[in-house]
Amino acid sequence: MDGFRVLTMDEAAREGDIFVTVTGDVNVLDRKHFEVMKDGAILANSGHFNSEINLKALDELAQSVRQVRPSVQEYRLADARRLFLLGEGRLINLAAAEGHPAAVMDMSFANQALCSEYIAKNAASLEKKVYDVPDDIDREVARLKLHAMGIAIDTLTEEQRRYLSSWEEGT
Repeated sequence: MDGFRVLTMDEAAREGDIFVTVTGDVNVLDRKHFEVMKDGAILANSGHFNSEINLKALDELAQSVRQVRPSVQEYRLADARRLFLLGEGRLINLAAAEGHPAAVMDMSFANQALCSEYIAKNAASLEKKVYDVPDDIDREVARLKLHAMGIAIDTLTEEQRRYLSSWEEGT
């Protein structure tokens, strides 16, 4: 919708300048991709541990590795191309920044605490499966956060709630 082309990783590896993985999978950026990337390509992971970028393959391809600034390593390949790895391939928001700000973490911890309480109170009636955060808990945490920040927002009218939950009106 924004005009971005969708490509396979094999195709994108030849064209891209910046690669940020967010899949939660292993070896999303792999040897065959490094072998065709442009000189100066930037690699970062924001998805899962440091498994999304095949660091072993990158190390094997590198003729040299040097730190060019904090959280940026230059991998020089045999053909003199350089690939720049951010944050050692670890979660970039944690490895190369200051991590999650307290303003985000407090909401995450509040959701975790209230969900733990919900599970403890309702354990007898819950199946053994993964559950989404209950909407009422999520909304309450958001409401409290906005209140603490001095931010007021509109409340949906009954008509608006009905419309949003319906498939019979609108497009």
